[in-house]
Amino acid sequence: METPWLDRTAYPFSHHTLEVDGGRMHYVDEGSGEPILFVHGSAAWSFVYRHLVHDLRQEYRCIAPDHIGFGLSAKPANWGYRLADHARNLAALIDHLGLRRFTLVVHDVGGPIGLSYALDHPERVSRLLVLNTFCWSLRGPFALAPGPIAALLRGPIGRLFITQFNTELRLLIPQVYGDRRKLTPAIYRQYLAPLATPEDRHGLFAFAEQVFSESDWCDGLWARRAALSEVPAAIAWGMRDPLFGQRFLARWSEVLPGAEVVTLPGAGHFVQEEAPAEVTQALRRLLATVPA
Repeated sequence: METPWLDRTAYPFSHHTLEVDGGRMHYVDEGSGEPILFVHGSAAWSFVYRHLVHDLRQEYRCIAPDHIGFGLSAKPANWGYRLADHARNLAALIDHLGLRRFTLVVHDVGGPIGLSYALDHPERVSRLLVLNTFCWSLRGPFALAPGPIAALLRGPIGRLFITQFNTELRLLIPQVYGDRRKLTPAIYRQYLAPLATPEDRHGLFAFAEQVFSESDWCDGLWARRAALSEVPAAIAWGMRDPLFGQRFLARWSEVLPGAEVVTLPGAGHFVQEEAPAEVTQALRRLLATVPA
């Protein structure tokens, strides 16, 4: 796999691929033992979980895919890129790897994608770690942006700004860090490089559009949320996240009443980058206190 931009010191993992709907899905599969499945969100890829994979792979099997359109996976021009499409691909990977029981870690748009599987197959998810994510419609009281801005993100102007000018990565991503010093130039390059050209950014625009247009699908997940309360869970939350703020955290605390809640006062949206040690510790406690 030709990736001259890839920092192999930061991301020293073997490459694996699976042909799914949309093309070649890349994923990390490191270590052995009880499986942990890490599901990333928008503008990110499996690189965002590198600290957790590195720290846990001596004791656990750590699996982190790149959604179609992101990271080292295929980026087709003519594919649906709906949240439901990504969820089916994740299910295909789980079946391909024969994961009968695993711990699920979700972040950002990876929330509805991963939790779709958890709601369909609760018997397979042994534990759940929630990181600054959602599983409901992002309209109404939980809208990420005022109506006019949301309309622009969904429309041709949004496509122009995101695909041609890369505004999400260039402008938005630094804004959602609690401490922008954590987004070093070297790390930033690892997020910019996989989406370097307009042809690479179909999935990026689709995610921006999907969080508004897929309300019905997300509402269908939310209607079944009671099943999640049966899953042993923990929540690690960046409190300086301007996108998914404390009202999102409060809602998760209601859905997962038994979960340990770890609040990270200095972290923003990308808690895996800004507080990897704290997130790893929260996951370790969840793994230790809830036997397989």
